[in-house]
Amino acid sequence: MGNLLGTDQVTQIGIVVKDIEKSRKAWAAMLGVSEPDIIVTAGYDQAQTEYHGERSDATAKLCFFHLGQVAIELIEPDGKPSSWQDHLDQFGESVQHIAFVVPSMKEARRNLAEAGMETIQTGEYTGGRYAYLETLKTLGVQVELLEND
Repeated sequence: MGNLLGTDQVTQIGIVVKDIEKSRKAWAAMLGVSEPDIIVTAGYDQAQTEYHGERSDATAKLCFFHLGQVAIELIEPDGKPSSWQDHLDQFGESVQHIAFVVPSMKEARRNLAEAGMETIQTGEYTGGRYAYLETLKTLGVQVELLEND
């Protein structure tokens, strides 16, 4: 069996938090770096977010600590139904996903679906798209796929 993703390069570790300002300050202090900007994800009209196949108006505050090959992403969900909010509700503040930039979103999603790992959330961002896969039971963490234009 080949690589289902088409890559073996981890690009991001996503951590869901309750208070991004507080978490950003703590991470910056520990790493000895300045606090990165906080961005807010776009709503449905721009991001085309779908959660379990349904339109979702969920947004989140994000910030990224770029640390070599891997970024630490802090995510504060807005309380609306999303994979981020589900994780926060179920597990509290903790690692929610590991992300990989894939050469083909369509191919990676198809390969993973054939292996029993269904897509649970998708959306667009400036310059690309993302998908979260239901991999918690098989891998112990969600996998996020990123495809950049």
